[in-house]
Amino acid sequence: MTRLVLGPLLRHVDDRCATIWVETDLPGEVRVLDFTAHTFTVHGHHYALVEVDGLEPGSETPYEVALDGEKVWPEPDSPFPPSRIRTIGGHDELRLAFGSCRRSPAAETAYGTDTLIAYAHRLAEGGDPPSVLLMIGDQVYADELGDKMRKFITDRRGDQEPRGELSDFEEYCHLYRLAWGEDEAVRWLLSTVPTLMIFDDHDIRDDWNTSYTWRKEMWSQPWWRERIVGGLGTYWIYQHLGNLSARDRAEDPLYAKVRAAADGGELLDEFAERADEAPETSRWSYAHDYGDTRLVVVDSRSSRLLTAERRAMLDDRELEWFEEQCAGDFDHLLIASSLPYLLPASIHHAEAWNEAVAEGAWGKRAARIGEKIRQGADLEHWAAFETSFRTVAEDILKVARGEQGRAPAGIAFLSGDVHYSYLARVTTPSGGTPISQVVCSPLRNPLEGKFKLAQKLACNGVLTSALRALARSAKVPRPPIRWRMTKGPWFDNAIATIEIRGRVSTVVWETPDGATSLAELGRAELST
Repeated sequence: MTRLVLGPLLRHVDDRCATIWVETDLPGEVRVLDFTAHTFTVHGHHYALVEVDGLEPGSETPYEVALDGEKVWPEPDSPFPPSRIRTIGGHDELRLAFGSCRRSPAAETAYGTDTLIAYAHRLAEGGDPPSVLLMIGDQVYADELGDKMRKFITDRRGDQEPRGELSDFEEYCHLYRLAWGEDEAVRWLLSTVPTLMIFDDHDIRDDWNTSYTWRKEMWSQPWWRERIVGGLGTYWIYQHLGNLSARDRAEDPLYAKVRAAADGGELLDEFAERADEAPETSRWSYAHDYGDTRLVVVDSRSSRLLTAERRAMLDDRELEWFEEQCAGDFDHLLIASSLPYLLPASIHHAEAWNEAVAEGAWGKRAARIGEKIRQGADLEHWAAFETSFRTVAEDILKVARGEQGRAPAGIAFLSGDVHYSYLARVTTPSGGTPISQVVCSPLRNPLEGKFKLAQKLACNGVLTSALRALARSAKVPRPPIRWRMTKGPWFDNAIATIEIRGRVSTVVWETPDGATSLAELGRAELST
């Protein structure tokens, strides 16, 4: 009998269609409601995405999963309600929950209460479900492993390089199973709440694509090719495919080839290696419209332009795509980037200074030191790509002022990564459209005490003037926009929810209050 290895995961959902993702132990037919899909195979692992169509807008439909005619979901004696598909309904309301940075499995207690577990229990007890759950980075930690993952690696390859890290496709598959399948509450949550995702560095490796120097160092390692190919290949299967609408998947030539192959492993490996070596050949970013709200999810890791001559957060092709997505008539523009666009001002100036020094502003010797500081202190956010930061600022101000279509009621960047949560407001005149940076991090991976203290110091503004002067000494121009932190920082495990009704938008941050409930940290208006 064919059995579920992982899933079901409810992925992209719109007003009439939904995608159900599963991994199985054998090839076979997967049925959800009256819709079926046959599994495809990659390196001996079997997957399927079932596309359910013809649903009513704003409807709730319980579903089961059958493999080769045998029901395998829900599992017998599950304490959770039936999994449901909730379609998007109407143009006026949206509830988008988001967060980042989740260490798992839940059995390891060093990282505090798992926000997703507490969230699952609240929904199971009748709490209002979100329209979509957006997980914006570090869904898995490929370089900071738990006990179960370390044991799997030791049993498989002993102490071979890379020690304490994943090495290939097979190990990534096991890590995803631990992250999403070990806890029954999380597994149920992912089966009943539509999820979208985008990677950050730990999904591949800490500081992934920090700089041209970093890339050269990684590719000099004999184990790196299998690591990056396995990381991007499994990301394509476990995260990326479910981000796409059924139409977008149907237009993906790689998806068609992999499904048609007896085993698509070689095809996917070739794609993944090419995607890393030539980022312009692939796209991980995506955008969806929910009524009058546009969500743009930006790849701020793999699409970086990093050569000896140029560096940019987004290569030219990706920047053009981003600008196209931000133009148009909508009430709300939500831009998700795993890395905060607006950091606390003192950190922004420090990263901008470091980029200038590492690129030679103070000479070759200082550049080498600057590169070591950049990698050692993780100075690689938008602020460390000054040209890209400036371009995006100009683009967003045009949107806010109604120069790219009707001005939205609010523009918000949604981010994670930094392991604390906050709200920052742009204070530069923007034609009446508020521009905000909303950060929610971590879902489950709080900062250690010494790092928390350093971030608190950075957030209180005492060092801002001194660090701006330091940046100016390296000939860094003043940022084209001004902003200030107005909420936070909060260092708790947390989840945030953007609530949109008509042209009104608010955000609420919540933290686990015990193992099965949530307590409010703060809230704010995001629109006019």
